[in-house]
This record gives sequence, C-alpha cells and structure tokens, in this order.
Amino acid sequence: MITGELKSQVDRIWEAFWTGGNSNPLTVIEQFTYLLYIRRLDEKQTLEEKKASLIGGVVKNPIFTPEQKDLRWHSFKQKDPQTMFDLFSRPQVGGLTVFDHMRNSGSQGGVFANFMKNAQFQIATPRLLDQVVQMIDKVKMEDRDTKGDLYEYMLSKLSTAGTNGQFRTPRHIIRMMVDMVEPKKVDTICDPSCGTAGFLVSAGEYLHQTHEEWFHEKAFRDHFDQKMFTGVEFDATMLRIGAMNLQLHGIESPNLIGKDALSESNGDIRDAFTLVLANPPFKGSLDYDGVEGSILKTVKTKKTELLFLALMLRMLKTGGRCAVIVPDGVLFGSSSAHKQIRQELLEKHKLDAVISMPSGVFKPYAGVSTAVLFFTKTGTGGTEKVWFYDMKADGYSLDDKRAETKENDLPDIVSRFKNIPGEESRKRTDQSFLVPFDEIKENDWDLSINRYKEIIYEEVKYESPFKLINDIKELDNERSKSILILEKLLK
Repeated sequence: MITGELKSQVDRIWEAFWTGGNSNPLTVIEQFTYLLYIRRLDEKQTLEEKKASLIGGVVKNPIFTPEQKDLRWHSFKQKDPQTMFDLFSRPQVGGLTVFDHMRNSGSQGGVFANFMKNAQFQIATPRLLDQVVQMIDKVKMEDRDTKGDLYEYMLSKLSTAGTNGQFRTPRHIIRMMVDMVEPKKVDTICDPSCGTAGFLVSAGEYLHQTHEEWFHEKAFRDHFDQKMFTGVEFDATMLRIGAMNLQLHGIESPNLIGKDALSESNGDIRDAFTLVLANPPFKGSLDYDGVEGSILKTVKTKKTELLFLALMLRMLKTGGRCAVIVPDGVLFGSSSAHKQIRQELLEKHKLDAVISMPSGVFKPYAGVSTAVLFFTKTGTGGTEKVWFYDMKADGYSLDDKRAETKENDLPDIVSRFKNIPGEESRKRTDQSFLVPFDEIKENDWDLSINRYKEIIYEEVKYESPFKLINDIKELDNERSKSILILEKLLK
C-alpha cells in the first residue's frame, strides 16, 4: 500500500512538472515514465555488473558500453543542470543522447522498448530536468510493491476522459472483477482495450497475494512473465504507459499488441485466451469496412461496445470466461444489434451475472451508468439462471469528489457471487437475485435489473384535507394573537 511519504514524493514531482510548464497530465506521466525507465536501465546493468564481479566475469550484452558511461543515471544525475540537459538534447559519444539510447535499448530494456518509436523528450528546461531527476532519484524503489504503488498513484492523477470514450477504470472496481473471476494458474489473460493495463496488473497482483507459492515454480514464473498476459491497444502513448505499469509490477515480458482490436488486421486472434478482463470504449462507431468480418457475423452493428462483446467471444477459448464493463444501453437497447448480442450471450453461451453499477462510479471522468457482465464461452448454451445484483455503493461518494464512505457493496458482491446456490432463496425485492433464462427470453432478452426487480410500496396515510385546513386556521389565530401582544408591548 502506498505510504504518505511516497505520495508526497510523487506530488512534488507532479508539481515540479506543472510549475515547469508541463500542464497536460498525459505528457507529465509519459515524461515521468521515460525517466523511470532510464533509471531502471542503469539499475539493471549495475546489478549485472555486481554479478559479473562476484564470479570474475564480464557483463554479456551490456545495456551501456564503457564509452556511454555519461548516459547512465548514476552518472548524469551528478552533473550540473545544463550539462545534464545537454546529455538529453545533444548527441554524445556514438551520436546518441540519453533519450536516444533509451529508445534504442531493444530487448535488453524489456517490452517497454518495443513502443518507443515515436517517443519525444518534452522537458523544456535544464532546471526542470534536474529537479525531476533529483526527486525521482530519492524515491526508494527496491521492491515490486513499492514500484507498482508509486506508478499507480501517478496514474491516478489522470482525471480526464480520453478520446473515443476512454477513461481510467477505478482500481477497486477492477479488483472486484478480478476477485470474482479468480485467475487460475494456467490462465492466459487478455484485455483487448488495455489502456494503462490496470486489469492485467490487478490479475498479476491477485496471483501474488493469493498464490505466492506458485512463484517458487520456474514453469509458472516463465508462464507468468511471458505467456499469461496479453494487452491490445491502438494508442501508442497508452501502450508505453501500460508496458511500464506491467514491468514495475513484476510482469517483465507481457504480449502487448499495438493495433485496433476490432480491425481486420487483428482477425488472427481467435480461440486464444481463457480469461478476458476489459472496459472497452463506450462511444463512437466504426465503418463496416474497418471491422474484422467474423465480428460482424456475430453482431451487425457499428457501435463499439457491441462489437467488443463479439470480439471477446471470438478471442476466448471454449470454456473461457469474461468480465467486462458495458454501458447500461447494452442491457436494454431495443435495436436489432442490441438484442442480437444479448441473445447470443444467453442462448449460445452461458451468461453468469449482471451487476448494475451506480452512475457515479466513473466520476470525475464521466457520469455514465454502467454494468459488469460475466459470461462463459460455450458455443452450446448453458444459461439456466442469471444472477443480478443492484450495486448501490462502492465505498466512495458518488459525486466528483469520490471521498471514502462506509457504504460499500463490493465485499458482499464478491461473497455472494462465489456462493450462487445460496442466492436461490433470495426474493426480487432483495439487492441480488436469480432470474431464469425463460423469463429473460420472454422479455426480449432484456438484462436491465429494473425489469425483474420488485419494489414494495408502503402505504402512507395522511390527515384529511378538512383536518389540515383547521390546523392552518389555528396557526393563523395563534399568529394573530402573537402580533397583538407584540404591538401592546411596543406602545
């Protein structure tokens, strides 16, 4: 868990960027990410040099050659601000700047280096660069938890929605979804719109916290580092941030794909994953020509939120599970495409649960009402009953401030989902209940909880109008008497 001191350090770094002229949150995080990466490259080689020294050998495939010593973090951090800035902005030995070397670090730098093609150095002054480098240097980043917490706190400062309906998913909502699906040892996990990789990071943290013993096995560590996590994202900036987020959380070599997941060029990703976790873009539409053909066979639409559901079905292996956030319109939309995808999930696969969330969950990014769908790909049906939950509180106020509150349904949601048989006795007036497949079918595949929830209206008795009129007359009489008394006192 992030400490107050770590928060203060990040806040000071953020403020230095802000006052130094970098006011775009995404730009700040990107520049912060580059500097963290440059520091990690130096630390990585320093560790290899210590190992080589112990056995009397040399470092194989060094990240830095002896001629590039000035490009290393521990060296340039001791320079005066102008000299340091020149190392970043003017080519040195071999024609490289510190920034150029970072971009060309290749496989030695991990997956992050794969997405550095269009990276740009945007720290404008020597003073700001020196300030930020000295601050980052003071941050203790010895262990995975600290590094991950630091970066997550920095990402929490992304307080505006992006284009095409993108916005950062609250981490406690992600964790609720991960706790519900309980990632398994052999899972291959994908987020087809990964953004900053919050879902993949949370799945990795879940495994560390619940099954640390698995990490003692080399086969599992290799699976965890190289094959378990896949993210697809078309935004190059988000890919870089997501790559760093994963690496700082100990996932060194995830499979990150820089494409639009819905495009024709991604048609080869099918029957590949056992678990999908996602919060795909809600708004916007695509031309049919730009969407991969097999997706349109499942649902004929231009709406991205419906296309992503079809994509996830294609990506999953038979028996694979999915937890995905969707806008409320997906649950009750009356278009043929809306009904088509709901019927697909219910009739041809196994829809497990629908959790309706209050509209304030995504504030301050957006006030959209959303739900979480949980389903299993079967290809042969299997939906008997669907579990509905009406989330009223998530542990935070539902306004722009999002302050912590005592009211929190998330633990109850996770607990009840893991004991669905115990929900059989729940009534439609309760916060959660089961609805049979046939009833949903009769309601034209409607998945809105309000369609099935029963509300008890309590009778309220009011006084008769004549009694109320008499009461008003008495009050008027008393008021008149009080005014007469007051007039006498004033004479």
